[in-house]
Amino acid sequence: MRHLQMTRTANAPGLTTLLICSLLFVLGAYFTFAAVQGDFGIFRRVQVEAEIDTLRAERDALAIELKVMRNKTRRLSDDYLDLDLLETQARSVLGLIRADEILIH
Repeated sequence: MRHLQMTRTANAPGLTTLLICSLLFVLGAYFTFAAVQGDFGIFRRVQVEAEIDTLRAERDALAIELKVMRNKTRRLSDDYLDLDLLETQARSVLGLIRADEILIH
């Protein structure tokens, strides 16, 4: 029986190992890029959270404006009439002034 001796140097990786490592590196780089800048990545999440904060602030401002409008509507309703508010609204809408007032622009 002859013994065939196969010698392989320990410091020269095979082509298969090199291809696998290259493939894993490329996949890792792709998924890292997608995690940071993709549609569901970190940057997109920061943008969405900033938009949420802006929309919440706008919603809160509109809620305050709605309360003011409801208060004015109630004060001008048939059940409760605020004469001062009525006079103020009539002056601003109709552009009226009293005879004893002076208008300054």
